[in-house]
Amino acid sequence: MKRKVYIETSIVSYLAARPSSDPFVRMRQLLTQEWWASRSDGRFDLFVSWPVFAGFLLPEQLMTH
Repeated sequence: MKRKVYIETSIVSYLAARPSSDPFVRMRQLLTQEWWASRSDGRFDLFVSWPVFAGFLLPEQLMTH
């Protein structure tokens, strides 16, 4: 049986965001991309909560209001 891993909001945000010009944020984005590449190979069941998933389905304009 695979282990389940909950993916919290910041991981999804760093994966989905445009590359940041802030060096600290960009470092986190790159580290998150590396982590994702090493964990999304089927060894784990990765999941997010419905609010996290729904947040990325809505247009960016709706999320800021």
